[in-house]
Amino acid sequence: MSAYITLELEHTLKEILQVVKPQQGDRSTRLQVINELQGVVESVESLRGATVEPFGSFVSNLFTRWGDLDISIDLPNGAYISSAGKKRKQNLLVDFQKALRKMGGWRRIKYIPNARVPILKFESSRQSISCDVSIDNLQGQMKSKLLFWISEIDERFHDMVLLVKEWAKAHDINNPKSGTFNSYSLSLLVIFHFQTCEPAILPPLRDIYTGNVADDLQGVRANVERHIAETCAANIGRFRQNRSRKVNRSSLSELFRSFLAKFSNIGLRASEQGICPYTGKWEFIRSNMRWLPKTYAIFIEDPFEQPENSARTVSMGNLTRISEAFERSHHRLSSADQNQGSLLATLVPPQVSQYIARATPLPSPMYNGRRYHPQPTRPQMYRNMHTPSQTQHQFQNMRLETPQTQHQFQNMTRPVQANHYSTMTRPVQANHNQGQQRWRARSDR
Repeated sequence: MSAYITLELEHTLKEILQVVKPQQGDRSTRLQVINELQGVVESVESLRGATVEPFGSFVSNLFTRWGDLDISIDLPNGAYISSAGKKRKQNLLVDFQKALRKMGGWRRIKYIPNARVPILKFESSRQSISCDVSIDNLQGQMKSKLLFWISEIDERFHDMVLLVKEWAKAHDINNPKSGTFNSYSLSLLVIFHFQTCEPAILPPLRDIYTGNVADDLQGVRANVERHIAETCAANIGRFRQNRSRKVNRSSLSELFRSFLAKFSNIGLRASEQGICPYTGKWEFIRSNMRWLPKTYAIFIEDPFEQPENSARTVSMGNLTRISEAFERSHHRLSSADQNQGSLLATLVPPQVSQYIARATPLPSPMYNGRRYHPQPTRPQMYRNMHTPSQTQHQFQNMRLETPQTQHQFQNMTRPVQANHYSTMTRPVQANHNQGQQRWRARSDR
């Protein structure tokens, strides 16, 4: 691989990131949607006292300009973690769906009651943000925070996840509805790559949190979240301060090419081995009692909800196509006959590549069949909402410090009043004197 080709790839990857990384207005737009959804929730009698909590890529800070918004409607349950049954969640989503239709401003509403986690999918008409709403999805919220904390170990993880998502979209293998990867499983593949490259960039996730996060989510919510945050902070700090470990100085282009090479034979390897980010190793399926009997095309264990398979949507027919996408992309990116146009064709969908060469400020992109218009905050309705710079500060307040400065995040995770437990965000109850709903990033801990 010539130095010129490596530099060209590195330059192209950086340009892609400039296009897909969210801008300040993209965060504010999502906060507006959250605000509006809080207003819808407060109009539903069966959801009295419930609060709207974001999770997913928005909370993990792994979202792109066109990323969807995952929302959990958290039911009031005093100081304890709520344990609503599936049937009740389904009924509450039906009530919420009726309220959405009645209030207007939402389109493409689709109720999916029989999913593993019942969800309601829709899109905001004004902001064109797609939303997936579930009930009491604390597992999703904690997984999002854990991914955020992991990304704090090395900034290349954040960039790699965004690049891998766009690459997967370019090859039509980032769509669980059609039997390919979801974005969470792609993030776990990046984690696994960072665990198994030489030298390793990330530790086995058991070294960050020993045990199963999903099993530990019971009891007093503030105490549980504080325990998880403090445990992860101490272990991440210990990993960072380990002066004996070798430092991986690979460039983003080198990491991306080696990522493609590592999984080029994934179709063959998946028949016998599963990917285990918890241990940071390939594990033989036949010797792993948690995974038997094997009924999946590929197994990527969820390290925070063992032994669930994050790639359970991947079909056997699509696994061959996925493996070919890895192999074909690696071959193209290793070829001497490359220019920016051919690189972009391999790395991103056409809707993204059309903006790479523009020297002017980015226009509102057309992506996934719709034009995305970040809207400015309207002072008359959202004057108490955080500014974009304050919104960015919400992520800083989630950061886990080294043991020497743990007092900084202990304030972040101390117990608070009932129904306000999230270590990142909290809904602010409606100001009934003004008749407005407001949601603020939790930056006051």
